[in-house]
This record gives sequence, C-alpha cells and structure tokens, in this order.
Amino acid sequence: MFKHTLLFPLLLAGSLIQAQTTVVDVVVNSEDHTLLEAAVIEADLAGALSGDGPFTVFAPTDAAVGALVTSLGISAEDLLALDGLGDILLYHVVNATAMSADLFDGQMVTTMLGEDVTISIMDGTVMVNNATVTTADITADNGVVHVIDAVLLPPTTEATPTVAEIIAESEAHTVLAAVLDSTNLDEALAGEGPFTVFAPTDAAFDALPPAVILGLLTDNEALTNALTYHVAGDSLTAGDLSNGQMITTLNGEDVTVTIMDGAVMINDATVIVADLIGSNGVVHVIDAILLPPPPTPATVVDIVVNSPAHNVLETAVVAAGLVETLSGDGPFTVFAPTDMAFAALPPGVIDELLADPTGALTDILTYHVVGGAAAMSGDLSDGQMITTVNGQDVTVTIMDGTVMINNATVVVADIVADNGVVHVIDAVLLPEPPATTTVVDIIVNSEDHTILETAVVAAGLAEALSGEGPFTVFAPTDAAFAALPAELIDELLADPTGALTDILTYHVVAGVAALSTDLTDGQTIATLQGEEVSISIDGMMVMVNDATVIVADLVADNGVVHVIDAVLSLPSNVGQVDLGSLFEVYPNPTTDALRWGNVQVDRLQVLDAHGRICLDTTNPGGMLDMSGFDSGRYMVVIEADGQRAIKAVVKQ
Repeated sequence: MFKHTLLFPLLLAGSLIQAQTTVVDVVVNSEDHTLLEAAVIEADLAGALSGDGPFTVFAPTDAAVGALVTSLGISAEDLLALDGLGDILLYHVVNATAMSADLFDGQMVTTMLGEDVTISIMDGTVMVNNATVTTADITADNGVVHVIDAVLLPPTTEATPTVAEIIAESEAHTVLAAVLDSTNLDEALAGEGPFTVFAPTDAAFDALPPAVILGLLTDNEALTNALTYHVAGDSLTAGDLSNGQMITTLNGEDVTVTIMDGAVMINDATVIVADLIGSNGVVHVIDAILLPPPPTPATVVDIVVNSPAHNVLETAVVAAGLVETLSGDGPFTVFAPTDMAFAALPPGVIDELLADPTGALTDILTYHVVGGAAAMSGDLSDGQMITTVNGQDVTVTIMDGTVMINNATVVVADIVADNGVVHVIDAVLLPEPPATTTVVDIIVNSEDHTILETAVVAAGLAEALSGEGPFTVFAPTDAAFAALPAELIDELLADPTGALTDILTYHVVAGVAALSTDLTDGQTIATLQGEEVSISIDGMMVMVNDATVIVADLVADNGVVHVIDAVLSLPSNVGQVDLGSLFEVYPNPTTDALRWGNVQVDRLQVLDAHGRICLDTTNPGGMLDMSGFDSGRYMVVIEADGQRAIKAVVKQ
C-alpha cells in the first residue's frame, strides 16, 4: 500500500509501430510511452512481460501521465519512486489476449493485480474504467497492446489525501480537526478546491484567552468566520508567496504575508511547516490563530446608503440630520420609499421638503420609522396600527399575501440590519398635517378662562385671533374678572362690539409674539386697541400695567399667551364707551360702501381677521369704500375727539 494516491502517466495514442515482438517491445519502441517504459523497468516487470504470456496491456500515454503529475503537484521522479508502482502497472495488464473484438459493454476483466477493470462501449468508443482506448489491437508475439488516454488506478490504491485529510491525520491539529468537523467545513475542504490552508496547531489554540475560545465555541457563525479566515481559494505553495502579499480568504477579508530573514508570517502567525501537498491544495502549519477583523455593523442607514434604489431617501436622511440617530442602537423598523416613489410626488415637493429639512422633511421621514422594535413581515397583521417616531400611526393591510403600509405596498421585506429591519415600499407615506393651536385654542382649553372665552366669542374676536397673527395675549383669569363689579361685566357683555371689544383688544398685541424673555423693564407696547401697556420687571416678577403675569409663555402657532391676575383698565382719557355708543356704521354687512353718522372721524384703521392693518387713513369723511376688500370679517378702529371705538364689520 502506498501513502499517496497517484495516477500515473502512460502513453498517448500516437503512432505505435506494430512489431511482432513482445508487449514490452511495443512499449519500448513507442515515442509516446517513455514514462510507461521507465515505470516497467523501475518496477522490474520487463522480464515478466517479455515472457510467453499471453498478455493484454492497457498502455497510458506520456500525456496521460503528465496530466496526472500536474494535477497532483508532484514530479515524474516522485511517481517512479512509489512503493506501489508495481501494483499500479499490474492493474493495466490482463493475463490473456483480449482483442478489441473480444470486448463487450459491461464486461468485467480481471487484471494481473487480481482487481477487475470495467469495459464500456458506446458508439464504437471503447473505455476501460474512465480511460478511452485511443489505439487498439497493436499485436505482439506474446499478446496485444491497447493505448489508453488515462492512468488506471486500482481500487486498493490509497489516494493522495485532501487538505482536510492532512489536517485530520495530523497529531498536532486535533482541535482544528474537531472545529472543522463541528462546522462541516471539513466536507468543504475535502472538495475539489484548490485550497490553501493556514493550519494553527493545538498549541496555537491553547494560547488563546479562555474568553475568546468560549466565544468562538458558543457562536457557530463567529467560529465559521474565524476558520474561513484561515483558508484561501487557491493553491499557494511557499514559492508562490511574496513579502507584502495580500491574500483574500474565504472569509472575504485579506491576510498579509511578511517574509523576513527566511521566515514567513501570515499576519502575526509564523509558518512553522510549509508545503504539505494535498490532492486539492496545500497546507501550511502556523503557530497562532488568525483572528479576522470584527465585521462592521450594518445599520438601517447603511442599507439605505448602499441601495441603488434609495438615492433620494439617502439625501433626505442626511439633510434632516437623522443619520446619527438611525445609526444608533435602535431597534428600528424603516419603511423605505424608493426613488420612483419620491418621483411620483407632485413637482417641486421634494425641493420644498429639502428646503425645510428640520421641519416638514423630518416630519415625513420620521413617519416612515418605528422606534423600539424590529418588526419583521411575519410580525405584522392585517388592520394593525403602528405608532411611528413622528407620533402618528400607520395602518397595516394584508391581503392575498400583499402587505401594505397605508397606501404603499411593501415590495421587498425583511432586509435585516444590526439595529433593525428595512422594508422597501413603493410610495411615500404622508402624515396628517399637524393641527394648529391658536391663542384662542389656549384660552378655550383653559379651565381658568371661561369668562374670557365667553367675552372673546361675544365680541366676535375669535375668528380674528385665530388668524395668522402673530399675537401676544395678556389673558386675565376668571378670578380676575370676578374681582370686577358684577354689573360692569353684564354691561360689557351687553355691548360686545363696543366697550367689550375695546377692553379685549387692549389685552392683545398684534404683529408680534412677545415671549417673557423679549420683555424689558419700562417697556411700553401698543395694543390692538391702540393704547399702550407698560411692562415692569422686578426680579422674576413681570407686570403688565397693574396686573401680574402668573403664567408666562403659553406658545401657540400664531402667538403667545401670558396669564395675568387682573383685567387691564383702559387709560382714563379714552372714552371708548361714549364713542362706541355714538358711532354706528352701516350697512353692516356691506358690499361696497361703509358709512357712519355725523361724527367727525380723525383717524380710521381697518384690520382683517388676522389682525393685519389693511387701511390706515385720517379724516376719511363720512364714507369708506370697501368694494376693493375681500369678503370676510374686519375690525374698524375709529378715533374721534381723543376717543376710540372698534366696530366689527362684515364685507360681503
């Protein structure tokens, strides 16, 4: 028995000169069988095969032997030095004369080794095992020679070991053999290859910290990654290695070759035995474990960035400053609209969103993200409501296997990242626009401002104070109104568009949302009524005239509300009640002209429902032309003889 499986080269079917001598003479006289001749002589079979016979010889050509030597990575001299060379030769000889006409398909022919070869005949082609007869029936005095194109290996011949078998049979690699077996990589390394294996010894495994060994043995994926980092998909002998060479392993990562003073290193491991040649590659023994670099975590952002279908989404996420957030621990579920989904939006929408990255764009993007959960498609159910980072819900619909998020279809599901999962959708999800909160809403929703709410509604100011503004409202509490004489409140409510409107508009500043930090001690601010209020600040106390701000900075979309503890009294020189009772406008509603009585008006202002001044004029006479005004509600502010009144007017 020999240790290595070797096929040996015999003759190519060239032109054999037929000679009426022995089968040995046929081989010796053939230019295509020099290696077979050498083998017969080396095995000392020339004398036996020159005897009476008869013999049938299946003679492999030199080309057949050369192909075998190349595939095994050995030399012809190595082949001729095999202990079992004689057995291989006898497997090519039959102790009988078998002409091609004597052979038939499926025939089993016993060789002089005692093992059978199998004859296959198809479409006139004759094969012996896996070798084709290229020239048949070269007769000799003691038999016949058939030229074949491959070496016949007896079944009892031991094959050259694979790289997996080299490791398995090594006493210095029991740990490596065990872990290869546990990951089924031994089966892969028994395949065709070629492979180069950098094989760490048992001592190399023993040198690892216990925590590292435990981590590898309890994580099959990490163990597989580490093992494949020791294997290259090529057969690289020591002569093929060069200093600084980078070799890509089956892990996908590179190892670095360093050669110095004759020593070869792979990363930080030294090659202590090189060039253990196997049938499918080569093994180099090393003295340390090669640990691959840790994989870079793939986040949901990485999935979007690396996707050719999500360029717009990538740009939007970057513009909104959400990259760092979505690269965090998560977990996140991202519904990722494609570039085509963004392209389906109305023209100009994308540009508008990118122009407001921290506002509308962020609102839309966060409507596509679920925080705190990696919701795989199998976790979703029909009719499910999922709350997004935006705060609003999306609705899941599942029908006939199709999953929809609102009106968008999931076209690719379950792209898993280290910090969540991405589902690709074919439409952009648009959240409901946020409900606006006005200064009126703050008053209406306050339990401490029921009287102020009633007064604002009665005076017809609710619509105006719900406009764009901005407004600053000093809002007296119910307790503040309760401190007034009861008959005064009744009197004001009885004249809602006169004195009540004057008092209420004296609590409103139009055109500015003045936060408490914007106020300064001694500041005076003109109100919507026309007169000014004074600000006093003493330490943390803010006062408006004689009223104290008890709650500051209730911010609305159209302004700010400051709660005060007293109703602001109009300056004593403003006789608004008298003017209000004397001054009447008609017709109201009007379609064009607005008129008033015999009162001489010094100044007249018209404010729209948003508190904006539409007209400011002096000495207007007895008529105001409103034909050019849009339909809607207006406030007309009149000054006459040092008095002021405000009238609500409807333009039809």
